[in-house]
Amino acid sequence: MSTPTPAPGTAPAPHRPPGDSLLQLRDLHAGYRRLEILHGLDLHVARGEIVSLIGANGAGKTTTLRAVAGLVSVTGGEILFDGAAVHKMKPHQVVRAGLVHVAQDRALFGDLQVIENLEMGAYSQPRSTVKASLEEVFDLFPILAARRAQKAETMSGGQQQMLAIGRAMMARPTCLTLDEPSVGLAPNLVAQVLEAIGRIRDSGVTVLIVEQNASQALAISDRAYVIESGAIVLEGTGAELADDPRVREAYLGV
Repeated sequence: MSTPTPAPGTAPAPHRPPGDSLLQLRDLHAGYRRLEILHGLDLHVARGEIVSLIGANGAGKTTTLRAVAGLVSVTGGEILFDGAAVHKMKPHQVVRAGLVHVAQDRALFGDLQVIENLEMGAYSQPRSTVKASLEEVFDLFPILAARRAQKAETMSGGQQQMLAIGRAMMARPTCLTLDEPSVGLAPNLVAQVLEAIGRIRDSGVTVLIVEQNASQALAISDRAYVIESGAIVLEGTGAELADDPRVREAYLGV
C-alpha cells in the first residue's frame, strides 16, 4: 500500500499552534532504548478538539501517545500540556495533570469487577468525587452499570473497551488520548464507541485519538495528522484529509 507524501519540492505546512492549544508536541524525538521512532514530530491539539493521528503500522502512532503519557523516553524536543512540560514528568504525574491515556491493550485488571476497575481509575481524585464520576461513566456506558459486579476478564471486547475508557474518565481528564479504540470490535460496537468519544468531547474533554480505521476517525475529528516514518507529513481538517487523494489511496481504500 502506498503512503501519502508531500508533493515534490514541498513540505508539510509549518507548525503554528493556535493560542488556545492545550497539548503541543514540538520537534519531538522519542523511542525505545537506542531506537528512535519519532524524528522531530510536531502537532498540537486545541482545547475542545478531537484530533486524530493516522498512519501505517510502524509509523509511530502508538509511540507518540506513549510519549505523551510518559511511557516512552523523550530524547529531544518537548511536550507541553496546558503550559507544563509533561515530558519531564512521571506517568502518574501526567495523569494528575489531567492528561489520561487509554492503551490499545486496555490494560484492565481482569480478575477485578467492573466497579473495582472504575474505582481504580479514580485513584488520583478525592473520594468525594467518585460517586459523581461513576454516575457520569454509567450514563456514558449504561452496560457498565448493569454489569458492575462482573469480572472484567469475562466481558466481551467491546465491553472491555468501554470499561477502559470509563476507567480513564474516572480520573476526570482535561485531555484523553486513545490508542486504537475500535480495534477488534464489531461494526456496531465501533459506532457506539466513537459516538461515546463524541459525547466525551461535548462534555468538555479534549481528545487525541490514534485509529487504524481512518475513515471513522476522520469523520469524528475536527483536525487530523498523517504520520509517516516518525514525522508528520500531512495536516488538515478531518474533511480535508478525507478528501485528499493521497489519504484516500493509502488509508481509505479508494
